[in-house]
Order: sequence, then C-alpha cells, then structure tokens
Amino acid sequence: MSKVEEIQAAIEALSKDEYVRLREWFSEREWEKWDKQVASDSDSGKLDFLAKEALEEKSKGRLRTL
Repeated sequence: MSKVEEIQAAIEALSKDEYVRLREWFSEREWEKWDKQVASDSDSGKLDFLAKEALEEKSKGRLRTL
C-alpha cells in the first residue's frame, strides 16, 4: 500500500467531526499557499498588467462601481 493510499484509508476512517477539522485545515493551508504566491507574483511585477488594464478601462469609463 502506498503512502497516499494509507492516508486515504486513514481519512476514510475519520469521524465526521475529525473529517471537518481536516478539511478546514487543508483548505486554510491551500489559501495560505495561494496568498503567498499572489504576494510573490505581485512583488515581482507579474501582476502589473492587471493594474495597467484596470487603469486603461477606467480612463475609457468602462469600470463599474461594485
């Protein structure tokens, strides 16, 4: 049995409450990784095109108020 299969079996054996806690932990971990990646991309200038595009749309009067 592979490590992944062992983990899957362990997850299957969790109680509902334990499963919810694991799912919340995993989700939070993924969001933290996402936030770090976005921050890194922003710091490196990879997202500058988005600001440029937004400013161009604003200058054309094509932005909507949220």
